[in-house]
This record gives sequence, structure tokens and C-alpha cells, in this order.
Amino acid sequence: MKYDAQDCELVAKAQLTATIYDFRLKNPALAAITRPGQFVQVLVPSKTLRRPISVCDVEGDVLRLVFEVRGEGTALLAQTKVGEIINLIAPLGHGFTLEPDKKTIFVGGGIGVPPLLYSAKQCGQNAIVINGFRQRSAVILEDDFRQAVGQLILTTDDGSYGLPGFVTQPLEELLPQADRICACGPMPMLKNIAKLAQQYHVPCEVSLEQRMACGIGACLGCAVAVKEADGRVIYRHVCKDGPVFDSQCVAWDGEKPQPVTSNTPDKKPNEKEGQ
Repeated sequence: MKYDAQDCELVAKAQLTATIYDFRLKNPALAAITRPGQFVQVLVPSKTLRRPISVCDVEGDVLRLVFEVRGEGTALLAQTKVGEIINLIAPLGHGFTLEPDKKTIFVGGGIGVPPLLYSAKQCGQNAIVINGFRQRSAVILEDDFRQAVGQLILTTDDGSYGLPGFVTQPLEELLPQADRICACGPMPMLKNIAKLAQQYHVPCEVSLEQRMACGIGACLGCAVAVKEADGRVIYRHVCKDGPVFDSQCVAWDGEKPQPVTSNTPDKKPNEKEGQ
């Protein structure tokens, strides 16, 4: 994995909703090596731990980050002014497996929508995007997706905009014509998408969100249980091994790695095999 810590200039800033901000950060070197589905670790003044934010898009030599204010750190970040410098460790993680000539359905939910834009753009007219939000006031990036992909479907939980209900309904209707699925959003949504993908035998990848500290696999704080080909359940790390995983490998039902017992009496079992 090739990444670096570099300063970036905030060249544009917009507020998309009451809590969601759109930053454009100029850094030609980082923009050149950033791939769809990756993320960055943002240094926030006065905070020890960086904040992980997915890359929404790359526009020439500019990285686009769309993030939600969820706590004190992101609230401080949102106060950054155009022209000021933000330090990033980037690019981090592994993105989606993209095949631009295949019909791909991208499914996003809430703040899981921004990470899909750069990936969906790679598939262009072969991309169908289904984005779900709670209500109309929460809808973001509609114009960006409409300009970039073949078809955009919007849903809202309360029916105030687009189709009423959840993203899984239009997804199931479209699955017979899909070659693969790429999804990002809340875990319950991803779990239901994984079930549909398995039912219709469509390859599916999901981008997981997990609390991260280092972003490079050193602190082991973002462990997620996954199933190996031989049926074993082990831990992988969202920052280093993900954030994108095959949906059928994720241990959705809460399976945990089994403790490994030792034949040597004075040794304790290793309870975190795979870490």
C-alpha cells in the first residue's frame, strides 16, 4: 500500500445539509495515486487521533471529501476556511473491484452515498445507482450522480422524495440485469443487500464503516469478523484489509473466531486468531 502524509490546501467548501460538508483539497501527488473506494485520515487541530473520511471523488489534482459532523473533531474540521491547510494521510485501504464494461448497481445509504461517486463514475453508463435517505432534506449529490451514471434511483424512508421505502426494493427489481453490486451504508442495509445478492447469485462487495484510530493496521482497533474459504471465522481489519469486502465473507450474524487451544498447559489460548 502506497500512502503519504501531506498538506493539502482547502480550495473550495460547501455545506450540503445541516450537518454535511463538501471539501475540495488540492494536492496533485495524492490525487494522482488515489483510487475509487479508498479513504484518508484527516489531522484535526488539537486532536490526537485523525478522523477517517472516504474519498468522494478525484477531480484533476483535487481530492473531494464529503463528511458528516458527528462529534467534536468533525465539528472543528467543518470550521476550516478556504485557503487553510489540512494534513492528510492518504490514500488508504482497498476499494471496489470495478469492471467498467459490466452492468454494476451501486447502492448507498445516508453518508454511505459519497464514497460511491468516484467508483460509479468509472462505470459511467453501465452504472445504476440507488441512493437511500431518511427524508428529502437529507438528499445529497443528486446532480453529481445524474451527470456521471446511466441511471439514478432515489429512495426516502418517509416517501418525501423519490421512491418510498428502502433501497432493497428497487435493487431486487433490477438484480436480474445486474453483473455485480457495490454498496456502502449502514450495516443493517448492507446485510440485507448481501442476502439479496446471495439469493440472486450476483457478486457483491460492501464498504464497511468501523471506528478507526491509525488507519494503517497498526492499532488493530477496527477488527471485523470474516469467513474464510474453509469456513473458519477470523478477524480482518477494515482500514488495511478493507474497507471493501466480499459481502459473502462478512460474518453478518455475529459469528466470532473460535479460541485456539494449546497443547502446552502453561500457555493461554490465543483468542484473536488472524490479528
